[in-house]
Amino acid sequence: MMFLPADLLLRHSVVMCLLLHSLVLMTFCFHHAATSCSKSCYCTESDGGGKTVRCSNLQLTEIPQDFPNDTRHVFLDFNLFTTVPANAFAGLPHLVELDLSHNELSQLEPGAFRGLGSSLQFLDLSSNKLVNFNSEAFEGLRARANLTNNPWHCDCNMQIALPRVDLEPASLAGIVCQTSDPEEIRVKGLAFLLAPDIDLCVVMKRTTDVVMLVVMFGWFTMVISYLVYYVRANQEDARRHLEYLKSLPSKQGKSEESSTISTVV
Repeated sequence: MMFLPADLLLRHSVVMCLLLHSLVLMTFCFHHAATSCSKSCYCTESDGGGKTVRCSNLQLTEIPQDFPNDTRHVFLDFNLFTTVPANAFAGLPHLVELDLSHNELSQLEPGAFRGLGSSLQFLDLSSNKLVNFNSEAFEGLRARANLTNNPWHCDCNMQIALPRVDLEPASLAGIVCQTSDPEEIRVKGLAFLLAPDIDLCVVMKRTTDVVMLVVMFGWFTMVISYLVYYVRANQEDARRHLEYLKSLPSKQGKSEESSTISTVV
């Protein structure tokens, strides 16, 4: 009975040691998962801390989702990406540089770079297949972007979308029009930013004006038709009423004649 408290204390110490060991092991595993390199990519330590992840020329078709949390530079150039999905890099709060050049990118989904607005300094989207400019993909992004060597289609939608982004203005100089709508504006081969006086919404404005004129003409026609119908309906009622009034004396005369005959008899 005298050794029972010591035995209980020993057991308690063993249990605490096991729990502490498990906690340390779990912490190490989580830290390793958070800082280990992405599969198939090559990682190095960046100057000033964090990691540089290189996934260049690996024939990747989907953007990896297992980048270390402390990643500062990501190189995904020379792969086969066709789209950047929403929140593709949301788990990288320290990302400074992102290279997506020389891919097959034709679409940037809304929120593609969400979460990078406060950290990202340089974004490379050059030498892809981007045609339409989607301002919602760059929401909150203030980085310097390389948008050169893409088959940009310059139209009214682009002209409306460009002022909505917060990218460094020099970035937009990389948008060179390969096609345009309307074609007669002749911006093919020109950097869109260097042609500020060109109005690509002129056709839309003309279309809007035509629609408004058609609507106003239709409304005016409807009002005139109603007035004509109203006047004709009133004329018809007036004619019937006049005929009724004209018929009243004749009926009254016949009544008096009948009364006279009755009196003679």
